[in-house]
Amino acid sequence: MRDASVAVAPNMPDYERAKKDFSWARARAMLAGLPFGRGLNIAHEAVDRHAASALATHVALRAIALDGTRRDVTFGELARQTSRFANVLAHLGVAAGDRVCVMADRIPELVIAAIGTLKTRGVFMPLFGAFGPEPIRARVEIGGPRVLVTTQSLYRRKVAAVRERLASIEHVVLVRDEEGPLPAGAIDFHEALAAADDAFTIPPTAADDPALLHFTSGTTGTPKGAIHVHEAVVAHHATGLLARAEVHAAGRQRRRRAFPI
Repeated sequence: MRDASVAVAPNMPDYERAKKDFSWARARAMLAGLPFGRGLNIAHEAVDRHAASALATHVALRAIALDGTRRDVTFGELARQTSRFANVLAHLGVAAGDRVCVMADRIPELVIAAIGTLKTRGVFMPLFGAFGPEPIRARVEIGGPRVLVTTQSLYRRKVAAVRERLASIEHVVLVRDEEGPLPAGAIDFHEALAAADDAFTIPPTAADDPALLHFTSGTTGTPKGAIHVHEAVVAHHATGLLARAEVHAAGRQRRRRAFPI
């Protein structure tokens, strides 16, 4: 039942009924899928379907810098920026299944690179910015990415010393975050985006096409890669709804304990 004390209606007003009635087929049906039955792609579900709706002007991403500066990105803008990045990757020859390694703090460019990679059916391979050069080298050696996206400062501190040993990386794309020229051969992230088209058609994507390559911590030996497929978005969406419903239900119970009726 709807709790009248909550200003915004929850995504799942009846949590118990949702649990009882849950099925994976129904969860899959809640997603849009690519237009014209061309499959299932995480980037379309996360961004493009909203950009094509009344949510286009709604904030999709809010980034707050250490100095408190806030940057809001709407679904429409995020769709255009990620399509630009997808076109950059296509220009570099990135094809379905190619890994794109991204190492950055939680800045908008991280999300743009991730969603843009998924649009091309490339495999997004995140790396933790706190890694040192050797952990980075080990994971790149295993994952074999063709493209590395990172910031100018992280490249200087973490990658430059082992760059010659990262044989699979053909292209380095850098987000400027400090003074000075980029390393020889590096691509300026924002210059590349500015020169790219902001329209991109996501190719047909099978639900079991690889989408993400994560790595274990490596604390017990060599890091191990774990592949996630595009169909994982079904679980992300369903559990996200359940999690928000649980928070809503927990808050309602706390209010009832504090203010018994």
